[in-house]
Amino acid sequence: MSGDTLTRWTAVAAVLAVAAVAAVISYRHAVEVVTSHGEPGTVGRLYPVVIDGLIVAASMVLLDAARHREKAPALSLWLLGAGIGATLAANILAGVGSGPLGAIVAAWPAAGFVGCYELLMMLVRASARRAGVPAAEDGPGTVRALIPTDAENAAAMALRATLAAGNPLSQNQLMERFGLTRAAASRVRQLVTAESNGHAPGDN
Repeated sequence: MSGDTLTRWTAVAAVLAVAAVAAVISYRHAVEVVTSHGEPGTVGRLYPVVIDGLIVAASMVLLDAARHREKAPALSLWLLGAGIGATLAANILAGVGSGPLGAIVAAWPAAGFVGCYELLMMLVRASARRAGVPAAEDGPGTVRALIPTDAENAAAMALRATLAAGNPLSQNQLMERFGLTRAAASRVRQLVTAESNGHAPGDN
């Protein structure tokens, strides 16, 4: 196991451990607030899941956009902010009865949960970004190449090779050989075509 791999997995383990403990405490605080404000029973116990689930769902959409180098949907940013605000508010209300210090102590697990989850997303984004970075040149004239870490990268490499040979793979061939959806195959073709024209995808 390389040093980078060991560091990454140690960080992931620490983040998951802290996030798990913080999530349990934050959940209990939120249940206490919700059940004492008109939503007892099953509804009161499920309500906090809606709040934290919103944070997870919005973060996953942002992660998917980052992995595919696409602009993050505005709705996901708004919902992430709303989820963070709601979980912080619920935890603050759980401790505000004990004064300002009690509110801070009660809010800390929620902040820890959100922070740890976002740290985990940062690790995943960084891993995806590094996987798509061209390998360093070994010397003058060495061609930079991408390591195929997923089907889209492998398809892009094959398309570049066949394009250079004068017989580029079609969209249907990319779909069949690499198991891509039509949208993914189209995205690969646009990326490689843009590269062959000497500009980045999305440039005018």
